[in-house]
Amino acid sequence: MKSGNHVGHDAVWREWHAARAGHRMHHAWMLVGREGLGKAGFARAAAADLVAEPGVPQPPPDRHPDILWLTPLPASEDDAKKRDDGRAYATKRNINVEQVREMQRRLVTRPTLGAHRAVIIDAADVLEKASANALLKSLEEPPQGTFFLLVVHQPGRLLPTIRSRCQVLRFRPLDAAEMGRALDAGAPGIDALTREAAIAVGAGAPGAALAFAEQDLGRVWQIMRQIVARGDGDMALRGELSAAIGQRPDRERQMAALTAARMVLVDAMEQVHPARYPALADAHAALVVLSREAPTYNYDAGLLMLEIGTLLAGVARA
Repeated sequence: MKSGNHVGHDAVWREWHAARAGHRMHHAWMLVGREGLGKAGFARAAAADLVAEPGVPQPPPDRHPDILWLTPLPASEDDAKKRDDGRAYATKRNINVEQVREMQRRLVTRPTLGAHRAVIIDAADVLEKASANALLKSLEEPPQGTFFLLVVHQPGRLLPTIRSRCQVLRFRPLDAAEMGRALDAGAPGIDALTREAAIAVGAGAPGAALAFAEQDLGRVWQIMRQIVARGDGDMALRGELSAAIGQRPDRERQMAALTAARMVLVDAMEQVHPARYPALADAHAALVVLSREAPTYNYDAGLLMLEIGTLLAGVARA
């Protein structure tokens, strides 16, 4: 599935190019916005723009010697093997201090192919406390020709001293038309129902929409909406929901279904009578708890979908 993350961010690119054309480019940038908006894709392209040298062939950003990436490491040795094989893998929750120190050791040397080097931190709000303090030293005294691109989902989790040393680029949610173009570019073969569901579940974030489309859960989303709209007194829709998710869905598919359920409730908020708001809020809170527990506890898929369906049906009864 291709990336659709460059759709809808023309204003951000204009601000970036204006800064590049200025007399002195700031050395540290915060790319701020909710997860899935395409900030990492922007950082990748912006880093390639920074390190490019006229007349010098450039390797892809993920293999460029002058682009350093700091992301959470694989969660285990098995996950590291999956990463090396190009398969999906789980990661640790944080970027540790040794990763930052290794980056700083690299910054002592000169860039390989030109005069500039770019450091991408994805995401900066998952830096450990010691990692953040170590990074602050580099931001306070940046090496000549080094630029930092911090992908940030929740700016409040960053040290104020880090925020104060960065220029901010804000990424807004895409509208429905832009989301459609992102899906057409990134997942051109999906059916109409999956496309509609992905736009709704993505809620303005093309990365989230593409990830949902990859799971092919359009029918699951449709059944969830039906349960909220008319209830499920005979539990027939809950049975269809369990069948639609499949007998052995992996963790990513289960998490995508939980996200879909939460977004169905968010959309319902605009359509239902205010008397149903408390029931919507309670069901949404319960789904948030399930989403937090699901990666840790090995829930039976059928029982998990039954619980989701029951929470949605409770909204209809209200």
